[in-house]
Amino acid sequence: MSATEVTFATFNVSMEAQNYLPQGKLGDGTVLPSLLRNDEQPQIKNIAHIIQIAQPDVLLLNEFDYIANPEHGIKAFIRNYLNKPQGTAPAIDYPYFYYSTVNTGQPSPYDLDNDGQITGIGADAWGFGFYPGQYGMVLLSKYPIDNAKVRTFQHFKWKDMPGFMPTKKADGSAWYSSEAWAEFPLSSKSHWDVPLNINGKTVHVLVSHPTPPVFDGPENRNGIRNHDEIRFWVDYLTPAHSAYIYDDNGVKGGLDNTARFVLMGDQNSSVDGEGDAIHAAIKTLYNHPRINNSQPPQSKGSAEHTPNNPNAAHHTAGWRMRADYVLPSKAGITLKDSGVFWPVKADPLYPLVGSRGASSDHRLVWVKLELSAD
Repeated sequence: MSATEVTFATFNVSMEAQNYLPQGKLGDGTVLPSLLRNDEQPQIKNIAHIIQIAQPDVLLLNEFDYIANPEHGIKAFIRNYLNKPQGTAPAIDYPYFYYSTVNTGQPSPYDLDNDGQITGIGADAWGFGFYPGQYGMVLLSKYPIDNAKVRTFQHFKWKDMPGFMPTKKADGSAWYSSEAWAEFPLSSKSHWDVPLNINGKTVHVLVSHPTPPVFDGPENRNGIRNHDEIRFWVDYLTPAHSAYIYDDNGVKGGLDNTARFVLMGDQNSSVDGEGDAIHAAIKTLYNHPRINNSQPPQSKGSAEHTPNNPNAAHHTAGWRMRADYVLPSKAGITLKDSGVFWPVKADPLYPLVGSRGASSDHRLVWVKLELSAD
């Protein structure tokens, strides 16, 4: 591999407590650490196996519970699973990683779902979840992270987005109380801008995981939030529209117009118009003039999974939709190759994705990039 060739990948790994518990059990932040203490959990072993087959240099894990102590969280995953060969795949190591708090499971003092109860959990949390940090995310890298220049937008207020899409009750009044709306964060988890130093070149990794646009009612509050969470990136990449944005340190503005970037994550929205999302935002982002979408990742396994669907080759989730994206910038980057890890049924590796419990309901999505000289 040349010094400037780098593979970026995103993988929603479903490594949150409820995934490992009987249906109806809510779980908490102690479940995943307990499973990472050794190398024996079969679903996590399969996830590690998939990562080792793909061998990404930079990897985003969505739905990896926030664990404050890395020795019990991401370092344990690296040490006990990624550093140990799974099957015939070679071990892989990531000396650098970034993670932080997210809004999922963070209790609000309001009745956000308007069911007459204030529970502080589930749909009454600032992002849907039953404990703080559920459905968190982690960025892993073989290249150094410029931690001093990381920008997070966990606490950016939705009300401060110009032209936000309003959520209304059937009578046309505001869905959220004025008190709740004053505090409501846009991001259901967080939005991150994580700069990497790749052989002296800076690449901004733009990370998020917007809320699923379902599990609500006619008001479509989750669909509306998903739309605006994705639209945030459209504005962040558009200097004429980004002045309103502020990060968690109060620094204003978006991404410099000449910067290299790779935007990654489970966006829970299909650019092909499938599913329940409001698709305008993902289509605008996908077709942004700064983004190279010329080689959409695909797989033979996804085409086989839904043979009568012309979009199936590009699906990234077992529930038959393209939801996960790795979108590089046109500036400073050449797109060389891309794919989705989804083997066909006849492939010996198919059992890694053959059922919901084998690994995840999402597939690993990767792109191979070459960084041009400055």
